[in-house]
Order: sequence, then structure tokens, then C-alpha cells
Amino acid sequence: MRAGDRAYQTLREEITNGDLPAGTVLGEVEQAVRLGISRTPVREALRQLISEGLAVQRPRGVEVSEVSFENISELYDVRLALECQAARLAARNRDADVFRTLLVDFQHVSDLLNTRDRNRHDYYELVNRLDDALDQAVRNPYLVSAMATVRTHLARIRHMARSDRARLMDAAREHALIVQAIIDGDGDLAAHATHVHLYNSLSHRLAKAASLETHSADAVSPDEGDARETA
Repeated sequence: MRAGDRAYQTLREEITNGDLPAGTVLGEVEQAVRLGISRTPVREALRQLISEGLAVQRPRGVEVSEVSFENISELYDVRLALECQAARLAARNRDADVFRTLLVDFQHVSDLLNTRDRNRHDYYELVNRLDDALDQAVRNPYLVSAMATVRTHLARIRHMARSDRARLMDAAREHALIVQAIIDGDGDLAAHATHVHLYNSLSHRLAKAASLETHSADAVSPDEGDARETA
């Protein structure tokens, strides 16, 4: 793998999982030293991150972009169109054995959620395996590329507002319905199950965002509130 690709993948992962929070300056020299490569591949990686909206060019240099709950609905509009079509194509082109394995894992997801892994790494790794299986089954590189971009931004939002165990259990059941429809080769049912899952996911995200905003507002002291009103 090229040094530029390695740098891009490393920085992209660190941004999406929150290790590099919004506003972090991604200096070429510092990142080159940290990653053990020259500045040229770092510069290439930064250009790619900027093109994907994960970083922005500021007067003081390239920074990790801000992530906001305000564009959740817009992201889900795109996700709905892409993933429903992906489910239809996957049902047509599926490798049933791959999806049968996933179905069993989703049916036993409580085992993953009963661990002490607060970040739900094992659960989201299972979701990533489903994404990979869908990407393979759709046989459409343009669709796969578009879904990858949306997933990247949603991963940052997911990191900001972690789902509770009850929602993850519901999501696992929804995923199992999608997978079963794909195994059965029923594209319409797979698309419908995907639509239901995304609707429930969006509703949960919006409720979580509203809760966090309320909590943030309540955390403002009376003096701070007065200062803002008179500013």
C-alpha cells in the first residue's frame, strides 16, 4: 500500500472514531513524524480528507472539520436512497452462505452487548461485516463508493451520541430481518426492512441529539446565560 493511502486510512479512522476531534490541526510536519513518512504522502492524505469533508483548510492550516447533528436528516435522506437500493441488489446477487452466517450472529447479538466493551466495538464490527457483505453483493462500485462516504460521516455522529443497549438490540433484530430477506432473495422485502431500520435509527439519533442539546443548555450557569443575553 502506498504511503499516502496508509496515511489517509490512519487519519480517516482516527477522525471517525474521535481520536482526532473537531478542530485538531493536522500539520504536515507533525503528522509526517508521527506516521513515520515524508510530508508528500501526508499532503496527499490531507487533500483527500478535505475532499470528503472530514477536514477543512483554515488560515492556520488543515483542521479536522466540525460535525453537527443539524445535518443528520440530510445524511439519512441519502442513506435511505442508497441502502434500500443496495438491499435490493444484494437480494439478487447474494452469496446466501455469507448472509446466513451474519444472520446467526445478529440473532445472538446479546452475547456481544453483555461484555464490558463500553464502545460496543464487537457489535459495530458485526455491523461492518454486514456492510462489507452488502458491498460485495451489490456489484456496483459507484454505489459502494457513495455509501462509504455517507457511512464515514455517520460514524462520527455515532461516536458523539452512543446508542443504548435497548436500541442496539432493536437494531440487531432489524438487521436480522434485512439479512433474512436477502437470503430469501426478496429484494422488495429487503428494501422495506432497510427503510424501517433507517427510520427507527433516524428517530433515535434525533431524539439523542435533542437530549444532548437540552443537557448542554441546562449546563449553562445563570451568569453565563445573562451574559449571552446581553452580549
